[in-house]
Amino acid sequence: GMPLYRIEGYQKMLGIPLPSSTQWDLIEQVANDIYPVFYHLEYLAAQGHLTHLDDTNVRILSKMKEHPYLKDLKLRKGSFTTGVISYYQDHIIHLNYSSSNHAGENMTRLLNQRHKNLPPIKYMCDALSRNKPKEHEVILMNCIAHARRKFVEIELFFPDECAHVIEQIAMVYRHDAHTRAIKMDDAQRLRYHQTHSWPVMKELKVLLETQLHDNLVEENNSLGKAIRYTLKHWETLTQFLKTEGAPLDNNILEASLKVPIRIRKNAMFYKTEHGAFIGSMLVSIIQTCQANKVNPVDYLTTLQVNKSQIFKEPQNWLPWNYENQRTVQAVTEATA
Repeated sequence: GMPLYRIEGYQKMLGIPLPSSTQWDLIEQVANDIYPVFYHLEYLAAQGHLTHLDDTNVRILSKMKEHPYLKDLKLRKGSFTTGVISYYQDHIIHLNYSSSNHAGENMTRLLNQRHKNLPPIKYMCDALSRNKPKEHEVILMNCIAHARRKFVEIELFFPDECAHVIEQIAMVYRHDAHTRAIKMDDAQRLRYHQTHSWPVMKELKVLLETQLHDNLVEENNSLGKAIRYTLKHWETLTQFLKTEGAPLDNNILEASLKVPIRIRKNAMFYKTEHGAFIGSMLVSIIQTCQANKVNPVDYLTTLQVNKSQIFKEPQNWLPWNYENQRTVQAVTEATA
């Protein structure tokens, strides 16, 4: 029932045999032809001004096997797919990593490539400590939708208290939607939020603090925990009131993670770390193409046809400039 076996069975019914091993050889061949572009996209992502990231689980069989002589080392057994979206200039770069590393570890390695003269990158993630890079200064932002979700989940049990919190956050989202509808730049959007959303969030914070300090809420029940989470991360949840270009939430990355989640549900697992790397690299390039409104089939075909040039100058064969390079090359060949 695995994807390559399903294709093999379908091709057999069509009378055009295509064994699963041949399919894998073709997939690996594509990866061998295009990996310089992936590494260059990594480099550009590290120079971006804003990044979103999050983790989801993935199964890698070779990592799940327990070797008796490694039992005492307490090695990490879990595997994760880290999704990254980086905004570089006017372009959107998607990166996926499937391994035993957490998001923070993957981002630490990625940000090692960042130029020292650049300001700290705006860094949107949820509040898990493992999502933070340990060796780099960043402008940390947490997802306000995560805080909202904690109240939505218990609204049935605390309807009045939760409804007010949800409505206050909804008001902030309406303000944000207005800034985007009239196409405000980052500076204008920040000033608008400071004028209209800051009073809303200030009132909400006072209300939440009062409920705890005046013992109006049991601190350790589900409502108390939701309030404590929100107050604990207040500074990073309200970064949009202090930093130009700071998003409200991490929803765009969570939507992007649906692709590797769908692969996990469909294919169930990767056999090896090598297979996980190739799968994640191809998904990264396909998603980057889609985010930049480029046909991924045409792009991957062009990379394979021009693989000798890809290795020499990958910066000229990115999703947003490869057509220009292809035209230049065609003109050069025609006049040679």
